[in-house]
Amino acid sequence: MTVQDCIRVEVVYALPHKQKLLSLQVPAGTTMFEAAQQSGITEHFPELDLAAASMGVFGKVEGSPRQRVMNDGERVEIYRPLTVDPKDNRKARAQRAKQKKAEG
Repeated sequence: MTVQDCIRVEVVYALPHKQKLLSLQVPAGTTMFEAAQQSGITEHFPELDLAAASMGVFGKVEGSPRQRVMNDGERVEIYRPLTVDPKDNRKARAQRAKQKKAEG
């Protein structure tokens, strides 16, 4: 495999207390999922299940990371599952704001 057959990609994953960005060269035609596997990100985050994780590029979730082929310079973003339903969170914030306004 020559340098022309490779592309440069990054793989990133973050927890509230720890983040990791890994740069690597992969063969052209590598999928998002394959790039994540080849990066060794699970060595830094053993609890991370790549098969179940949502992934995206440039903040856009990709529905088929096993089929989505990477382009040179792209970054695989591995997303954590939501711990709070966004709708419930908005309702709770609105309720707190309403109470605060009523108090004073």
